[in-house]
Amino acid sequence: MDKLAAMQAFVRVVEAGTFTKAADTLSLPKPTVTRLVQSLEAELETQLLKRTTRRVTVTPDGAAYYDRAVRLLGEIDELESSMTRAKVSPRGRLRIDVGSTVAQLLVIPALPDFYARYPHIQIDMGVSDRPVDLIGENVDCVLRGGEITDQSLVARRIGDFHLIICASPDYLKRHGTPQHPNDLEDESHAVVNHFAHRTGRIYPFVFGKDGEKLEVHGRHALSVNDSNANLAAGLAGLGIVRLATFQAAPYLASGALQPLLLDWCADSVPLHVVYPPNRHLSAKLRVFVDWVAELFARSDLIHRKCSLPKPKPEALRAPAPQPADALATVD
Repeated sequence: MDKLAAMQAFVRVVEAGTFTKAADTLSLPKPTVTRLVQSLEAELETQLLKRTTRRVTVTPDGAAYYDRAVRLLGEIDELESSMTRAKVSPRGRLRIDVGSTVAQLLVIPALPDFYARYPHIQIDMGVSDRPVDLIGENVDCVLRGGEITDQSLVARRIGDFHLIICASPDYLKRHGTPQHPNDLEDESHAVVNHFAHRTGRIYPFVFGKDGEKLEVHGRHALSVNDSNANLAAGLAGLGIVRLATFQAAPYLASGALQPLLLDWCADSVPLHVVYPPNRHLSAKLRVFVDWVAELFARSDLIHRKCSLPKPKPEALRAPAPQPADALATVD
């Protein structure tokens, strides 16, 4: 029996909750993972896992063995990473997950710089705005905006992105331009709301000015849970939207969207790199976390607040592009 392989298989089964998921993340056949764990139990002469038709749970002996196995595997990884070659040129595969807008507009365009520095690191990037089960899906880290509610995770704050309120010229022609946040509550206006994936809770529009804070829900015909869908709705004239300044900038410059209520700052959103507490911060993960933190620290659009410059007058007079044309620049 390859005891190290058996130990790795056992740890992944515990973290994933099923043999099938563990086999997928290890790129091994399920029978192989099953045999490795059974061999480990036979070697230790104790039951490590309780198996049901739906899920695998860990026994008390298994929990004690898991804690030590995770530490031992982490030390082995650290030993390998401490070798001179790993220090000079980290290598290996990273699984990360990034919100769609952040991935498309900020991270992916900057990746040539990352690969120039670290050519031997392979990145498997999930791109979505959905919550990710880091342990169950064997993801090394995620980039997410918003407060971190799961206190069991390790989160490094790498910046804040700021929101701006916008609408298409066509929408403003039909509904008028709001002069105060409370105008968004009027029946004459509509907003495009954003709702939480898991709970469906609608996030209100939040404004601040001179120490005053307002929360506005507004009337909506459409709510979405994806940042690109939110942008598409704004470009289509479906309502007033709030966008990250880095996402809105090209559309404000072209006149496809117009900024609103600039004397009221929309809320900002903290941005974190998040990884599991028992996931060893290997050399490859450490250099990625440091690189992305550096990337966001020097991004003017990430740190630009609601004083985003207004489009030039000639841009405002230009006809807004059709939604399909505007969306083509995002795809």
